[in-house]
Amino acid sequence: MTANPRSTTPSAGRAAATAPRRWFRTALALGAVASLGLVAACGSGEAEPGADNVIESGKAPSYYPAEYKNVIAASKKEGGALTIYSNTDQENWAPIFRDFQKKYPWVKKISANNLDSDEVFQRVLSEQSTGGSPVDVLVSNASQAWADFAGRPGTLLPYESPELAKLPKNATLLPNVYSMSMDPLSIVYNSSLVKEKPTGLKSLADIVSKDQDKFKGKITTRDVTGAFGFSVSHAFTAARPEAWSSLEKLLPLGKAESSSGTQLEKILSGEYLAGFFISAAPAYPKQEQSGGLLSLTFLDDGTVVLPRGVGIAAKAPHEATAKLFTDFVLSAEGQRAVAEGGLTSYRGGIEATDGRHTYQELVKAVGTKNVIDVKYAKVPDAEVKAFTTRWDGLLGR
Repeated sequence: MTANPRSTTPSAGRAAATAPRRWFRTALALGAVASLGLVAACGSGEAEPGADNVIESGKAPSYYPAEYKNVIAASKKEGGALTIYSNTDQENWAPIFRDFQKKYPWVKKISANNLDSDEVFQRVLSEQSTGGSPVDVLVSNASQAWADFAGRPGTLLPYESPELAKLPKNATLLPNVYSMSMDPLSIVYNSSLVKEKPTGLKSLADIVSKDQDKFKGKITTRDVTGAFGFSVSHAFTAARPEAWSSLEKLLPLGKAESSSGTQLEKILSGEYLAGFFISAAPAYPKQEQSGGLLSLTFLDDGTVVLPRGVGIAAKAPHEATAKLFTDFVLSAEGQRAVAEGGLTSYRGGIEATDGRHTYQELVKAVGTKNVIDVKYAKVPDAEVKAFTTRWDGLLGR
């Protein structure tokens, strides 16, 4: 069942720097529940993954208020567990959990369910309506769903991170919702089947127009009736209304999917030849693992950047640990781990090296004028309906 982009009511490119990092990510991807310790380099003689991210164990940054020691002390009494509902892949989480547990080693078990963008909020609302939810932290890049959820009373814990003074103003997405990463949307294509590299939406439309029979039913994009698909597609057309002429060439040959993972797997298998508005977050690791079959490119006619929001549930069972985690992913230590996992860090001073990706790197690649930032704000119902009707009216069936 597909959720309306405005509704959250219950319903239901680079090679990895080291072989051990690839092994670690693959191992974690096998399970949705992460209980991580320190991982050795498996006797390879190479450095442990993330060894260059020096972590101050059990210690908050020097610029935190003195009373923050009370948060750390309270976390130690919470049983060493943390539950996260998110739409973030386990491969993306791996370095973050590893380094968070280095910093706060008493947190022995992190449960991170990988849900659809809208389902993150649907599940919490459903659980709250029946007596309570086990969730501590919510992480999703569904901006419309976040705006709806955060606007409801009693859903989020009021919390102002001490990291905010070190971050740009756009780190605060909504009251009590902060940006964990700022992930660009991309074009991903099967390089063995598509020989001409697309450089943007217009470029892809031109390539497709040369051989429509080849590409019929072989182009994928996100379902705009879901919050993620609506947010990125609407943001693009709002910033680039002239792009509808390219969409009129692409959408009749396309099919919608509700998951980036599904899109990437089908492009890799050749079921699809290319897809647009695919998040780089899951695409980076898949590209690394594809042996050169998957290629990723940003759009020179407008690259959408979608922040990945993080907030603490109002009745988080492990409230203090949730605060530690939120502050960690916003810190310099956490942002290096965020970037290592394939998400895009945005905090100043994080280097785009060793497989890490940064917002500053993207801006340098496509230019400031070609970056389209998605705002965490509700779009009026009439505008939602008009957009989805036009989009779906063009989409191939």
